[in-house]
Order: sequence, then C-alpha cells, then structure tokens
Amino acid sequence: MQNRQQNNNQHETSPVIKTLALAAMFLAIGLILPFVTGQIPQIGKMLLPMHIPVLLCGLICGRKYGLAVGFITPLLRSVLFSVPVFYPTAIAMAFELAAYGFLVGLLYEKARWHCIVSLYRCLIGAMICGRLVWGIVDCLLLGYGENGFTLQLFFTTAFFSAIPGIILQLVLIPSIMLLLNKTGLVHFHRHHGHEQGRKCHPREQEN
Repeated sequence: MQNRQQNNNQHETSPVIKTLALAAMFLAIGLILPFVTGQIPQIGKMLLPMHIPVLLCGLICGRKYGLAVGFITPLLRSVLFSVPVFYPTAIAMAFELAAYGFLVGLLYEKARWHCIVSLYRCLIGAMICGRLVWGIVDCLLLGYGENGFTLQLFFTTAFFSAIPGIILQLVLIPSIMLLLNKTGLVHFHRHHGHEQGRKCHPREQEN
C-alpha cells in the first residue's frame, strides 16, 4: 500500500515539476533572447523578443505560469541588466506580458479545438488585449496629454513599430507548436478545412 501511495505521489508531482522546469526555461529565454535580437541592426528592438517565450509559456504551461513568467521577465531583466528601464518601461511591460501569458493560456485552454485556427485566434486575441493593458498602465504612469501618454504614442508603439515582432510571433509560435507536437510535448493538430478540422480532438477529451 505504501509503495502504491508513493508511486501515485510521484505521478502527481512529476507533471508539476516538469511544468515548473519549462516555465523556468521560458523565463531564462526571455532574459537572454533580447541579447540575440539586439544584434540585428534597425529591427532588433522591433522583434519583441520577450513576448515569444511568454506566449509559449502560456500555451504550454498554462495561464498561471504564463502570467507569472510574463510579469517577472521584464522586471527581473531590468534589475539584472538595466534594460528595459524600470520606470515606466519595465513596469508597463510587466503588466503587458502578464496579460499575454495569462490570456493566451486561458483562451487556448477554453478552446474546443486545438488546431492552427484556434491557436491564431488565441494569439491575436491575447496580442490585442495585452497591448490595451500596456496602454492603460502607461497612461496611468505617465498621465495623458502632450507631455505624457497619447493615442499617437499608443498606436505607434503598440502596432506600427511592432509589425516585425507581430509577424515573427504569428509565424514562429505556430511553427514551434507544430514541431513540439511531433515530440509529444504538446497535443496540437492541423486544421485542414471545415470537415477535416472536425477531426481535431476537443480539449475535454484530452482531460
């Protein structure tokens, strides 16, 4: 009986340890990746390198881990490397990335079908909401007006300047998810048309 209980406890704790390890890995990637993209002239900062591991963390580890990693990454990076500037950039980014990680995990968790279409819906929904959160926090920190936060600044920073990063995320993240499906780390299914898309397994069947 004791052996069975120990085996059951090991089975219960193993997924938690695995998820924690993955979350820690995504946090580390979020700290290091900006050094890599920063070497690319002109568009390095526009690739939004911290967004990618946070979004992946929300999709793979779940909304709670996505929220935690998203909130911690810019603040920790600011403390360790002084980039981004802690106030107001890192603070606003912490809320923005936390929203990305939480919302993409929540939307994907609630999605009936785990396929390419659902993934894009979750990513786009999280991206829009996260940018709105960033705008609200930045407005609260800087104040609204000519000497603070403006709508022009919001649209320029959140969308126009971020186009290379948005494109990269929409291409890279689904590709990574499809690749991880082959390893068995995630259960992801292609969506080929309306009829074949119905063959994707709903999430409740996975549970």
